[in-house]
Amino acid sequence: MNRIEKETLELERLHPAASRSAESAGRSFEEIPDEWRTRYERDRDRIIHCSAFRRLMYKTQVFVNHVGDNQRTRLTHSLEVLQVSRSLASALNLNEPLCEAIALAHDLGHPPYGHSGEVLLNEKMAAHGGFAHNRQSLRIVNLLEQRSPEYRGLNLTMETQDCLKKHEKVFDPASGTQLRFPRLEGQLVDLADSTAYHYHDVDDGIREGILDPVQMRTELPLWEMAVAAAQKRHPEEAHGTLLWRRAANELLGLAIADVREESARRLLATAARSAVAAQSCEQRLLGHSESFGSMVAGLHAYLYANMYLKEEVNWHVRRATELLGKVFDALLQRPERVPEQFLENAESPHRAVCDFVQGMTDRYVDAIAKELGVLPAY
Repeated sequence: MNRIEKETLELERLHPAASRSAESAGRSFEEIPDEWRTRYERDRDRIIHCSAFRRLMYKTQVFVNHVGDNQRTRLTHSLEVLQVSRSLASALNLNEPLCEAIALAHDLGHPPYGHSGEVLLNEKMAAHGGFAHNRQSLRIVNLLEQRSPEYRGLNLTMETQDCLKKHEKVFDPASGTQLRFPRLEGQLVDLADSTAYHYHDVDDGIREGILDPVQMRTELPLWEMAVAAAQKRHPEEAHGTLLWRRAANELLGLAIADVREESARRLLATAARSAVAAQSCEQRLLGHSESFGSMVAGLHAYLYANMYLKEEVNWHVRRATELLGKVFDALLQRPERVPEQFLENAESPHRAVCDFVQGMTDRYVDAIAKELGVLPAY
């Protein structure tokens, strides 16, 4: 199908409150439409081909990248978010390519060493505008990536940009009115993000011996549900590695099914017949059921207490983050080591260094530390 045929199909098949590429508010720099791809497909492809996306391969998700080869990285996490997003968008008749673009770009602004790296950069930038990975994702796609001589950034559609704002205020581009929620595709990817990381962090945590899957059965009702579902499908597997892997998959399936069923119920009941109307509803139109959402919150708290804050996870991250801080300070003292494009696009030396450091992979931090003569914190 060409672009016109795809846009016609969207008008016919998508939910009335979904985003339609033919109704896009456009781009900051207007371009000739692609003959074959819709606007959101074009956004998705630009994100896949950008440098910041490739570097996610060597950035920490939970476990520092160099610790092992099997743990998730920011790149594999983004791909798992993509998969969950596509499954839900297809089932709920929302715009799949827009969800794909948001999923692939949502973590572009993460620095090396995961959440710990983000906390450090925010501390370093406290007197210079602060740092948050959501804002940095927008800075990357709007400014730092250079893919065309015609414009800065990737020149993504307004809808993709709006959905990357995540926790910031949302406005109707036509009227300027503040809206309650992101558009439905943004809500969906937000749910897919938490669903994916809960699943894969449980999977990684069990494999690395940090989480005890037997003990979890007595402490987490949601995990017990997942194990029971796995045993029902595979009664020959009473315990062991394959049972826990299968149970992690069931955990993901249960979460997706609940979002799908609860969201379908809300969408069927809503009177909203446009994307903006859906953003103005009294409650989000996508989400977990109340009972399942409570179990998800329990799982989230359990992972913090029993995995994310565990010393066997954090000592790698802590020592690596200390090195990152030393690299930041050294670059402030030696601005000639900061590439020119960062200095040109920043309002201060601190922001230029921040942009440079944020884009580094875990292993590049080690390499440039050696070049700068910075000693590791271990």
